[in-house]
Amino acid sequence: MCSFNACKQNKACRDLYERIVAKGKSEKLALIAVCNKLLKQAFAIAKSGLIFDATYKSTLVKN
Repeated sequence: MCSFNACKQNKACRDLYERIVAKGKSEKLALIAVCNKLLKQAFAIAKSGLIFDATYKSTLVKN
C-alpha cells in the first residue's frame, strides 16, 4: 500500500516505477521495486539517525 502512495507523492519512487514499466516489466514488479526502495530508505534513516533529505546524493562510487 505504501508503494501506491509513494508513486503518487515521491518523485524518485515515481521515476523508478515509470522506468521499470517503460522497460516492459509488469506494474506489480515495479511496485515491489518501489517497496524495496522505501524499505532501504527507512532502514538507512533508522540506522544512521539522520533526518530524511530528499536532495541527498550518495558519495559512494559505483564501479
